Amino acid sequence: MPVAASAVYFLNLRGDVLINRMYRDDVGGNMVDAFRTHIMQTKELGTCPVRQIGGCSFLYMRISNVYIVTVVSSNANAACAFKFVVEAVALFKSYFGGAFDEDAIRNNFVLIYELLDEIMDFGYPQNLSPEILKLYITQEGVRSPFSSKQQDTRPPANATLQVTGAVGWRREGLVYKKNEVFLDIVESVNLLMSQKGTTLRCDVTGKILMKCFLSGMPDLKLGLNDKIGLEKEAQAKARPSRSGKTIELDDVTFHQCVNLTRFNTEKTVSFVPPDGEFELMKYRITEGINLPFRVLPSIKELGRTRMEVNVKVKSVFGAKMFALGVVVKVPVPKHTAKASFQVSSGRAKYNAALDCLVWKVRKFPGQTELTMSAEVELISTMVEKKSWTRPPIQMEFQVPMFTASGLRVRFLKVWEKSGYNTVEWVRYITRAGSYEIRC
Repeated sequence: MPVAASAVYFLNLRGDVLINRMYRDDVGGNMVDAFRTHIMQTKELGTCPVRQIGGCSFLYMRISNVYIVTVVSSNANAACAFKFVVEAVALFKSYFGGAFDEDAIRNNFVLIYELLDEIMDFGYPQNLSPEILKLYITQEGVRSPFSSKQQDTRPPANATLQVTGAVGWRREGLVYKKNEVFLDIVESVNLLMSQKGTTLRCDVTGKILMKCFLSGMPDLKLGLNDKIGLEKEAQAKARPSRSGKTIELDDVTFHQCVNLTRFNTEKTVSFVPPDGEFELMKYRITEGINLPFRVLPSIKELGRTRMEVNVKVKSVFGAKMFALGVVVKVPVPKHTAKASFQVSSGRAKYNAALDCLVWKVRKFPGQTELTMSAEVELISTMVEKKSWTRPPIQMEFQVPMFTASGLRVRFLKVWEKSGYNTVEWVRYITRAGSYEIRC
């Protein structure tokens, strides 16, 4: 269900109304008084961003020193409402030179009212793209003197097409001396492993980031080693697929520029890209994951005052690759006094603030096993201590040119009617999301 907002209020930290717009007559004009009395004055602003008072729902968010309150009288989509607020603030910042606070609102209230009439109609969100709205709302906002951002002064090209056409995220007439496309596949590995090395939970969340500097109105086609996509391609060519390892993507979400009809029928990612940097798609993978590291911990409690910690970490990716910024955090009891270390590479120390042993390796080569040994001394007291519940070992790392999911770019085709040559750059990065090993 869409937002169907009845009213939108902009309040300062004292609760004074800076700007408000009533979109429906199903709520009274004194709804802001209920927000002040039941939420602001009771200091419940930080508890929950959605509150119901007298049959109406208040969805509010604080941006800088301004509260944006959306009032709805029906069971509206809260996520859609907050998304609308975030996109609206981004729109205002594009007009105000990057600033959005109480002063910016007071200096631009006429422009804000005009924008509020355009971006919401009878409580339903409309187009919030700054590139499109600037084509026919050409009034310039009063910029903050502290803003260093320069406003976009490029002339609008073909405003009618941009407003009514299907490609609203890209303006016409772009020209670059060198046409380049940068594509980054960034993955985060989430792992929970038992002390015996059994995987309890493992998944990969990834995203494909693109940065396009292309002239004209190009049409791009991206090919991945997705199992369903390869099967569709093989059926179209009436021959068996010979593409090696394939993967199955779960929970895929795309940027609005992707042609979803073509993806549903042909399983190909076709799109006219926005200019500059954007996130093309997100995905999740739960099967066939290649873990970049194996961790074998051993923690022995030697009486009441000593512990012996041994950790082996083996990199299982290719020997020609390497990981950067590897950090292993081994938890220890709160009453730890000090620790002495022996490491095969890197540096290790005891961090009293985190209650853990921190082992850092700047560069970890592939197909390599490194070890850390530590003798931990504990503070002895006469009070009987509770049994220590061992938290899991945590890892942080970044592995360039490696994907835990096995996702690969098979091709990236760029077509534009002028037929210019394009340079494509592809990079893979795997990072640690929640990489934990029980000890």
